[in-house]
Amino acid sequence: MLDPLIKTIEVPCSQEKAFEVFVNEMDSWWPLSRFTVSAMSGGVARSIRIEAKVGGRIVEIGNDDTEHLWGTIRSYDPHDSITMDFHIPQPGEAVESRSLVEVRFTALGNDRTRVELTQSNWEALGEWAEALHGGYDGGWDAIFVQAYKAACGG
Repeated sequence: MLDPLIKTIEVPCSQEKAFEVFVNEMDSWWPLSRFTVSAMSGGVARSIRIEAKVGGRIVEIGNDDTEHLWGTIRSYDPHDSITMDFHIPQPGEAVESRSLVEVRFTALGNDRTRVELTQSNWEALGEWAEALHGGYDGGWDAIFVQAYKAACGG
């Protein structure tokens, strides 16, 4: 059993803004030319769409308008937390199972928020679980710890 990945940061904005940037502005901070299905195919993704509701999909829109499903929202509590099934598939990969990503937003004051991202359920990814665990560990450092934090003003 692989341990969950846990990344915790503090961002210099309100809890509401931290949540909104994460959910509704993801394609402004996610590296679309690096960590996407489009990038694995040699292109750049056009955008990321999150249907902000339970059962909503997280979808990459490729530069040719192809849609790639990354996951589905399992719980949605605006400004407090969001939980999603999550895995960015390799081009052409049929994804049967996904890891679980939970993001919690905790106000530390009017303009400071602790954001904790936990990714678990690695076993669902089968024989690739260990390799993906390592890849996501470094990926979240670049994407969440650096790019998302910067988008929040940090």
